[in-house]
Amino acid sequence: MKIPEAETRLFNRRFVCRKCKHKVRASASRIKEKTIVCPKCQSRNFRPKSKEKRVAA
Repeated sequence: MKIPEAETRLFNRRFVCRKCKHKVRASASRIKEKTIVCPKCQSRNFRPKSKEKRVAA
């Protein structure tokens, strides 16, 4: 992505639930400590949002 403001808005502090794919905005330290709970499925496992689009092969 070329525009830095858009990149920070879309990817900075954005995490995706590994179980239900719900997107959550939180600090990385709180995700690491597992204090953030997914509002949809109550899971505590998150990954950072991908910055690249996946292309079907």
